[in-house]
Amino acid sequence: MISELQKLEKDALAELSAAEAEDQFLNIRTKYLGRKGLLTGLLRNIAQVSDNEKPLFGKLCNELKNSLNSKIDAALLEQANRNKENILLKEKIDVTLPGNAVKYGHIHPVVQIRREICSVFASFGFSIVEGPEIELDYYNFEALNMPKDHPARDMQDTFYIEDNIVLRTHTSPVQVRIMEKVRPPLRILSPGKVYRRDSDVSHTPMFHQIEGLLVDKGVNFGDLKGILSAFLKKIFGSATTLRFRPSFFPFTEPSAEVDIRCVMCGGKGCRVCGQSGWLEILGSGMVDPAVFQNVNYDPEEYSGFAFGLGLERIAMLKYGISDIRLFFENDIRFLKQF
Repeated sequence: MISELQKLEKDALAELSAAEAEDQFLNIRTKYLGRKGLLTGLLRNIAQVSDNEKPLFGKLCNELKNSLNSKIDAALLEQANRNKENILLKEKIDVTLPGNAVKYGHIHPVVQIRREICSVFASFGFSIVEGPEIELDYYNFEALNMPKDHPARDMQDTFYIEDNIVLRTHTSPVQVRIMEKVRPPLRILSPGKVYRRDSDVSHTPMFHQIEGLLVDKGVNFGDLKGILSAFLKKIFGSATTLRFRPSFFPFTEPSAEVDIRCVMCGGKGCRVCGQSGWLEILGSGMVDPAVFQNVNYDPEEYSGFAFGLGLERIAMLKYGISDIRLFFENDIRFLKQF
């Protein structure tokens, strides 16, 4: 039996030295030291050993059991360390290599234009004010000298939520709300989203406007021309040529459209300017006395001017963009250019 025990030890050590994986080491433990293992089987047959050899045989069996357990544990630990080293080598980071470039976001061109325009008018002493996008019919139309039968109220142009509630079609209601609360003098600029039922390469159902208002004693059309001329030259450059054309708006009288020399063709005539050499930029005029009366301003004492422009149109002209829908498609290839 002792010779069998010696052969069992030799076989176990040979298998242990040949093993390379964790499951192989565990299989060896089960094969020799498990409940049905070979060493356990020898111990169960201890009755076949002579009485003189039983103490020695039992001692040798226990020593072999402890020795095999220790060797298997050591092999498992060594294998775990090797696995850990291999993982560390695979996940090793070479800190001397250049890192991955961080992709930064870009300020939207419409936002850039809005900030630039607000900055220019802030330097002229204007305050930036905002108001609700869902507006009462009174503030959006009636207070601005547009009675119930005015064409601007047409269902084809305006989004109606209820008979008396609309999505604002311009930011002028903000001016009325401010005038109700503040006495002249005042200079305000109201940027924001507006809504009209229109959609093509140059129109979208939602777009952005900025409208300005200046009210004080003795304000005249010359002040309007001076402010807007200075503004447009700051936006499009000091060499910008502009003109004022008579026009009509319900809430200003007299009114004027402001054009600049076409930035695409330099005034020679092209598709963008309709071969005219001029581009319409904004609408403006002296505030109609009827509007002042609606907010309890005395038109005999105060006068003022108002103007409005579309941010997308200014951005399209400044950056040479031909389709307004590009502003809303969120194509990173387009946005990253700005």
